[in-house]
Amino acid sequence: MPKILWLSIFLLFTAAVVKGQEKFTVKGDSLKRTPAKADTAAYVNYGKIAGRKAALRSAMIPGWGQVGNGLTVYRGLKVAAIYTGGTLLALSFIDNNKNYHLYLDEIQFRQANGFPNPESSLAGFSNTAGLITAKDVFRRNKQVIIISFAALYAVNIVEAYIDARLKYFDIGNDLGVKLSPTVINSSYMYGFHSSTPGLKLAFRL
Repeated sequence: MPKILWLSIFLLFTAAVVKGQEKFTVKGDSLKRTPAKADTAAYVNYGKIAGRKAALRSAMIPGWGQVGNGLTVYRGLKVAAIYTGGTLLALSFIDNNKNYHLYLDEIQFRQANGFPNPESSLAGFSNTAGLITAKDVFRRNKQVIIISFAALYAVNIVEAYIDARLKYFDIGNDLGVKLSPTVINSSYMYGFHSSTPGLKLAFRL
């Protein structure tokens, strides 16, 4: 009798173990294995996707990335600042380029003829060295403006990317800030220490 009991327990345990394994289906004369379904859910970083999209838009048309992140008063002011800065830089470049060529033409005329160009507005300036210095200043200003154009364009792209990333960054409602008075022990000397009042800033996440 005990042998039959132990045999029955062994068979029940074996059946339970076999039932927990992968399933098999039979089609015709072939034995086909049906694997268990895997968890295909994957994490999607929407902030990263939105950031790349905003950066690409701003690279094509400055300000488009900011508008694509959602038009608000704050983002509208940023777009206005981008185009205002670009307009001022363009006007400054045009003015410096005009003066650069004006002085350059006068210098070249004097070097070729030995006297000022009577038709030029710079004919009254007798100091040719001063004209050369002014010409170099206008040329340097043009170079600075070109670099400023490139910097403004890069800032426009980076700002759109960061704005899109922060749009999907959620810190939750548990963030807290606590500011409290405290005492700072500054130094120890001869067994004595001095204390200085201060403020302690603590963040709770």
